Amino acid sequence: MKAPAAVKGKKKNAKAPVFGVVHINCSFNNTIVTISDDKGNTIAWSTAGSHGFKGTKKGTPFAAQITCNKVAEKAVALGMREVAVKVCGPGQGRETAVRAVQQAGLTVSSIKDITPIPHNGCRPPKARRV
Repeated sequence: MKAPAAVKGKKKNAKAPVFGVVHINCSFNNTIVTISDDKGNTIAWSTAGSHGFKGTKKGTPFAAQITCNKVAEKAVALGMREVAVKVCGPGQGRETAVRAVQQAGLTVSSIKDITPIPHNGCRPPKARRV
């Protein structure tokens, strides 16, 4: 007996919600930008490396600007209008990335720094005996 052929479903017209969250992770080596809805479902994302930057150039403010601009344009094309920005990490491109989101046509309602800060941190090494 033959198995029935797989039925292909219709492709959904992906529509982003009007409000979303932009997660910008700026490390010293790379910039990762993710746009999600308020529930946390990813709508668009990109990294500096995926736009042709290699090596130490991935951590520059210019790479962060290009990356944020491309991702924000994708979100605007899907119908997003307003975002809250969450910035994480000690990298150079933090402010530049937020400006690029605004230039792409998204209204920034809030900016929040979610970089983790140690409360007393790791145990220091033993005192050196000479």
